[in-house]
Amino acid sequence: MFCERGYHATSIGDLTAAMELATGSIYKAFRDKHAVFMAALGRYTALRQEQTRSAAARGANGRERVRNMLLSSVEHSQGSEGRRGCLVVGSAVELAAVDPVIGARVSAQLKTNETFIADLIREGQADGSIPRHVDAHDTARLMICLTQGLRVVGKARLPLDGERLVGVAMKLLA
Repeated sequence: MFCERGYHATSIGDLTAAMELATGSIYKAFRDKHAVFMAALGRYTALRQEQTRSAAARGANGRERVRNMLLSSVEHSQGSEGRRGCLVVGSAVELAAVDPVIGARVSAQLKTNETFIADLIREGQADGSIPRHVDAHDTARLMICLTQGLRVVGKARLPLDGERLVGVAMKLLA
């Protein structure tokens, strides 16, 4: 519900209906809607992080791992999941500027993702699949911009040609 509608447009009633719970059950487990949201954000980021790492792990070298990570981002930005939206992107846009707790959480998650990509680039440099002149930090930052932008484009229901887009992104590693 938070992915689809955002924090402010999702009521406790919406949450109870979606989870098929009584309002009292939610309040027994969580202090308020903010606590529900923080738990949802934690679960969402853990699941997405596992999906990303699993996709990257299927590569034989650093370059392939980056490519697989990007393809996974495209995949999760399309279809019903793409239309549902990304909770990190939604939180960054809707809440990060007005809620310091959520803002810090979003920043930390983006930094974690960026560090993961930079590490994949460094791995590729070590195994020779990515040239040493590629700046791992700056390229990882640009790839974070790309992956989060993919989620925005998916939410807007614009078509994504994943292979072509990833091919262009991989030129950053040339």
